[in-house]
Order: sequence, then structure tokens, then C-alpha cells
Amino acid sequence: MRTQPVSIPADYRPVGEILSLIGDKWTVLVVLQLVAGKRRFNELRRQLQGISQKMLAETLRSLEREGLVKRTLFPIIPPRVEYELTDLGRQLLMALKALRDFALETRAEVEASRARFDATRNDGGFPVSGP
Repeated sequence: MRTQPVSIPADYRPVGEILSLIGDKWTVLVVLQLVAGKRRFNELRRQLQGISQKMLAETLRSLEREGLVKRTLFPIIPPRVEYELTDLGRQLLMALKALRDFALETRAEVEASRARFDATRNDGGFPVSGP
């Protein structure tokens, strides 16, 4: 029996785009660092242990492109750049908080479901069946 492909309604497509943006672990961590206010690049880099300079630059550029972060360049020597959340970025933060609350509230239920599922599987990922 063949199943027909399911088309995604047009009003759900932006959801996938946003989920792909926040699905990156650095994006969420950068947004959370900017909650407290404006940050300079090196300050963010120090606070986000493990992020490379290149990855931080790419993440900030992406957030700026999406309208979630505002970049302010101060024309001094040496140049100073600050990053801060926009109103849109703060709206994303509210959505992230709702996702966090969901994760915390359902954590035990999800873990129990995983344990039940894993108990019915063998190493090959196929259901365990017996005589």
C-alpha cells in the first residue's frame, strides 16, 4: 500500500524556517546571552565557552539578517561593535521560554516513554518478538 506524500500547508512553512534557525545550539545560547543587554563580540565569545570566532560571527550575522539582533558599530579607533536583541529577538525569547517550560513539564513523561520504547527493542532497532 502506497501512501500519498503530504503537502505542508503554506502557513506552516515559516515555522520550519524558524525551527531550522533556532535548532542550532549556538543561536539559542547567543540569544540567551543577549537577554541581559548589549554585549561586545569578545564578551560573547568569553561567555560562550567552546564557540569559535568564526561560528560566533556567522551566528550573529544570521541573527542580524533575520532581524533578531541589532549590530551597532561605533566609529572609533579601535572600532567597537555591540550586539543586542531587537523587539523581534525578545519575541523569540518568549517562544523559547514556552518551549523550555514544555520540556521541563514533560521531561519525566518523555523519559518514561523512551524507557518503554527502548525496552521493546533489540540492538537492531526491530521489535523484540518471541514465541
